[in-house]
Amino acid sequence: MSAALLQVRNLCAWRGAAPVLHGVDLEIAAGEAVAIVGPNGAGKSSLVMAIAGHLRSTGDIVLDGDDLHGMPAHRRARLGIGLCPEGRRMFPAMSVADSLLVASVTADRRLMRELLSLFPELQRRLDAPAWQLSGGEQQMLALARALMGRPRLLLLDEPFLGLSPAAGERLAEAMHGIARQGISLLLAEQDAQRAESLCGRSIFLDRGTTAA
Repeated sequence: MSAALLQVRNLCAWRGAAPVLHGVDLEIAAGEAVAIVGPNGAGKSSLVMAIAGHLRSTGDIVLDGDDLHGMPAHRRARLGIGLCPEGRRMFPAMSVADSLLVASVTADRRLMRELLSLFPELQRRLDAPAWQLSGGEQQMLALARALMGRPRLLLLDEPFLGLSPAAGERLAEAMHGIARQGISLLLAEQDAQRAESLCGRSIFLDRGTTAA
């Protein structure tokens, strides 16, 4: 296995005053895909959001030797953490092209063209506002938007939620393509069977702690 890209030790996190993670440990190697599975309320989304810097937390989060403790989310993104959040969180009136370009510090049109080869569905809808896209197309846009930051680690929070079987299969195909590029993946997913088909290793959370 490659050297560790991400190391998480004794991670505790809160949503408001409510504790949601209780001493979670996690390690992801460079180029590895890892799934976080568990029932609703297990802490999967909280773990993703804490690593991304969107929840108050204590403990150690180290990305390729950089200590992220206390670092705001935008600085973590600059160091190589990409986030594809639950619910997609589109700007409804913004076009597909602008949604991608605004996610790149340098409005990198060359990178956008490269990503559109991975998501041909979006190539055909570049001028369409996000609200006009299907659920599957919106999820593709959320994924491509996260990749515009050139992440080394991509965090995906329930990306298959609400998708049709066909859209889910297309998204899984795109994720396999991303993994082949050497980007590490951390996938929060309720469906253990799907998680196992996409990731080489799964970690089971239960009530905010690592169960298996």
